[in-house]
Amino acid sequence: MMKQLAFVLAVACAAPLGSAQAQTELKAYADADGYINVQKLTCAQLAGTYQEDANFLGVWYSGWYNGLGKKSSINLPRVREGIHELIVYCKANQGTTIIKAIDVLLKAEKVRTAK
Repeated sequence: MMKQLAFVLAVACAAPLGSAQAQTELKAYADADGYINVQKLTCAQLAGTYQEDANFLGVWYSGWYNGLGKKSSINLPRVREGIHELIVYCKANQGTTIIKAIDVLLKAEKVRTAK
């Protein structure tokens, strides 16, 4: 499962977020103490931030999921591919939370690898 998440998160680093709309710094989503509730961030917020911030956030989610799975290593190409896939998904599903998007992508990857 962690390999799938790494794959899901990795894809995003390779593709720029570039769009015609203005981009928002990730820090704009922080509370007064500087914390971002990563469970409430939406795909629209991820898709609307700068590429550097989206990559940073994708790596953070990858680390979070790998920590939950008690994994202590990172596969850089997979993480880059997974982040790209996440951003592509988020651009098409902006009302979804990032956590839900990751769940959808992990389940789809599990189905693909089971065939």
